[in-house]
Amino acid sequence: MKTVIVLGVSVWRSRFQYASAISAFALTLAVAGCSSSGTSPDASRGAATTPAAAVPACPIAPVGVVVSVDQWGDIVSELGGACARVKSVLASSAVDPHDYEPGPADAAWFTGAKLVVVNGANYDTWASNLAANSAAGVPVVSAAEVTKTPDGANPHLWYMPSAVTAVADAVTAALSKLAPQAGNYFSQRRSQFTAAIAPYTSLIGKIKAQAAGKSYAATETIFDYQAQALGLVNKTPEGYQRASANESEPSPGDINAFRTALAGRQVDVLIYNTQTEGATHEQIRSAAQNAGVPVVNVTETVPPGQTSFEGWQCAQLTALAKALGVAP
Repeated sequence: MKTVIVLGVSVWRSRFQYASAISAFALTLAVAGCSSSGTSPDASRGAATTPAAAVPACPIAPVGVVVSVDQWGDIVSELGGACARVKSVLASSAVDPHDYEPGPADAAWFTGAKLVVVNGANYDTWASNLAANSAAGVPVVSAAEVTKTPDGANPHLWYMPSAVTAVADAVTAALSKLAPQAGNYFSQRRSQFTAAIAPYTSLIGKIKAQAAGKSYAATETIFDYQAQALGLVNKTPEGYQRASANESEPSPGDINAFRTALAGRQVDVLIYNTQTEGATHEQIRSAAQNAGVPVVNVTETVPPGQTSFEGWQCAQLTALAKALGVAP
């Protein structure tokens, strides 16, 4: 069996001990056909606007929207276009969303918002608290709520393809309700977003059709939802998985089991988060490389050099497809 290993960006919580340079993720810039499908960055980090010729002028003053993290902020910006003024509170890969302590400036953004978008599932509790205290009565779209993901579950919901669709639909519905006179505009933006993520959707279908049943292992859990959607089988040693879920260091026995699985090529791919570093992860990556197991790099947050959700995800999926031997 061909071995492929997938290392995730974090367990339930990333340590955010980022490497000084994310050169390993340069592949995202080299993948043809995985750009943002005609979108371009606006003044807000991660936001994107569609060329003016593609959509009619916005008929309203922009709706103020606050988004907790840029994984969702990029999507909301594409959906809102010129009819939304989107602020992503955390748009930096140097800050751990779990431990973020918002300040007065953050509270001010929430106070002036007409719509709040959060991840939920204990990923960004600070944002839900700000919404309740500083934006009482303002509608909130929670990725965890629209996907019925309970607290304590894997919170990396942007890696769940069905969650991307559910959140996009919920945001469009909320914006249309807040500004019904711009309903047609928001509907068009939603259709354009579907077109923009077509390469992402196509890659998911292609990998699932050709590689379902193949196995992966991961140093952390961020990619697990995507792997499940692709039909991949998780062969990460159980003890290691439990340690990751509990945010504890794996035992020497757990690490040895992981390295043994790699050396014996018992998995097809390793998923590795380039935004975290540490001796354990580096040992596992080296073990995979020494065994000839493909290593696929992923990140928890939108990496430097990417200006859209779909460009980021498409690049990672393209690398995974190559590692799994999926025909283009």
